[in-house]
Amino acid sequence: MFTGLIESVCSVRSVSAGGGALVVDLGELVDGCRLGDSIAINGACLTVTNLAGSIATFGLSAETLAKSTLAQLKPMDKVNVERAMKATDRFGGHIVQGHVDGVGTVKAVKQLGEFADWEFAVGADLLEQMVSKGSVAIDGVSLTIASLEPEGFRVAAIPETLARTTLGAARIGQRVNVEIDIIVKVVRRQLETLTQDGQSLTIERLRELGF
Repeated sequence: MFTGLIESVCSVRSVSAGGGALVVDLGELVDGCRLGDSIAINGACLTVTNLAGSIATFGLSAETLAKSTLAQLKPMDKVNVERAMKATDRFGGHIVQGHVDGVGTVKAVKQLGEFADWEFAVGADLLEQMVSKGSVAIDGVSLTIASLEPEGFRVAAIPETLARTTLGAARIGQRVNVEIDIIVKVVRRQLETLTQDGQSLTIERLRELGF
C-alpha cells in the first residue's frame, strides 16, 4: 500500500519492445530495496524483478499496460516513485493501492502565483466514482478533488507538489494515470448491491439487511 506522497522523481532507462519490462534508475531510493518489493511508478504498483546498483527492472503485465500510461514512457522520461509504506510510517496522504483505474488527460492549467489549478478530463466511468473534496491519485500523487466538472474534475496543487513531482512539468493534452479513492469505490459497490433489486435504501431496509 502507498500514501500518494512521492519520495523522488526518477529517470526511465528503458522500456522493452511491447512494454513488457520497465527499467528505472531509483537513485538513493534503492537503499533497502530487494527483489520482489512493490514500488509505485507514476501511481502503478510494480514488482522489482532485477536490481543492478541503483537500476531496477519491473515487469509490466497486460492489465497494467492496458490501464496506464507506462507503455508510452521513453528513456530519460521522469516518473514519480514511492516505495510501499511501512506499518510504522505516518499516513500523510490517502490510501493508494497502486491499482490504476484508468487514464485521464490534462485539460487546463491555471497558474496562481506559486500555486496552480489543474483540470483533468476523464471518462464517465471514472467521474461517477468521484466526490468533491474526496481524494484521487494522479500519476501516484495524492490530491484533493476541488470540484467536479461535466467531463472531468479540478484539483489545486501547492508549491511543494509542483516542485517534488512530475506534475509541475505536465502540459495540456498529457495523459496521466488515475486511481479512484478505494473507500469511495467500496461504498459505491455496497450501495449498488443493497439496491440492486430496485428498492430504496431506507432505515427499515437497512434493518432488514442486518444493519
